[in-house]
Amino acid sequence: MVKQQLSEQFGYAFDDQLIDSILQVGKLKQFKKDDIIIDIGQNLHYIPLLITGNIKVLREDQSGHELLLYVLERGDTCAMSLTCCLSKTNSKIRAVADKNSSVLMIPLENMFNWFHSNERWRNFILESYQIRFNEMIETIDALAFMKMDERLYKYLIDKVKLNASSTITITHQQISEDLNTSRVVISRLLKQLEDEAKIHIGRNKIEVLQF
Repeated sequence: MVKQQLSEQFGYAFDDQLIDSILQVGKLKQFKKDDIIIDIGQNLHYIPLLITGNIKVLREDQSGHELLLYVLERGDTCAMSLTCCLSKTNSKIRAVADKNSSVLMIPLENMFNWFHSNERWRNFILESYQIRFNEMIETIDALAFMKMDERLYKYLIDKVKLNASSTITITHQQISEDLNTSRVVISRLLKQLEDEAKIHIGRNKIEVLQF
């Protein structure tokens, strides 16, 4: 079952030999929604390959407020954890399960060995760096150049694409935490978007009507 899932999610990048090697050394772990997978300050010994589910990658400021950097989907790995592993520093991010998720943990020793000996693995790691770097640039651009209502609407559209559903199950408080603002501000801006007929607000649900 795990081999089939691994092949489905990573077969585009890995050959059968590499998949077999990953299965030999990888440790499969299950996480429930809102479980912390990697925490800030943690000493990392593994890198994650996401088999099922979604993972939010967050930064935290000195006041304890979180900011969403990007969301990992099936078939992804976390470039920030790779960076910490390569530099042998503690984690600078918090990775939280956005829904029930299964993750295959690859020991650092194998990650390093494959990076030097396996072209497919090396290409996968480098591509992952590039994708996550682009996503962080997009987050920085949104913070620097977009108004909060624009960031909120983009956030909702990204959620729709991520979950392949126009209806998002989420609270105003959860959105405010991801966007590092107050719940009052989010509630006001959501009402504004509803008045513009872009969304419909339900109880702990938001339906995006235009995207």
